[in-house]
Amino acid sequence: MATVQSCLDQKSRAVHALSPRHQVRDALQLMHEHRIRSVMVMDGNVLAGIVSERDCALKVLLPGLDANNTPLSAVMTAAPVTVAPQDSLDHCMREMTTRSIRHLPVLSGGAVVGMISIGDIVKDIMRQQEQHIRYLETYIKGHSGSY
Repeated sequence: MATVQSCLDQKSRAVHALSPRHQVRDALQLMHEHRIRSVMVMDGNVLAGIVSERDCALKVLLPGLDANNTPLSAVMTAAPVTVAPQDSLDHCMREMTTRSIRHLPVLSGGAVVGMISIGDIVKDIMRQQEQHIRYLETYIKGHSGSY
């Protein structure tokens, strides 16, 4: 069974985070620079929330707020759903589907160790399927003359 850890092992270990006092524009700039779609909001070493591009669009742009003067604390999702490295990707997919979320911060012993997205999970599933197909092809080729 695939785990969050196996998914994290396939991607960069960089944790992109800002403090609740940073402005929405800072988060958008960080997302743009790193080609990511969400940023964790950290109060020191503690996960305070998460903010996504969607949050910025729906909670800032749509109501006409100024991204330069709106703190992340005003638009972040506080106490976000988190997962642990040993959790299964099936568990993550269920959480993402039932809660309509696309990003899950990963905590180990209370410390942030990464974040996975639905895209990361899809890539991991595709990688596993490719490995399985290669195994089956090798198996079939090795047993094709024994019928």
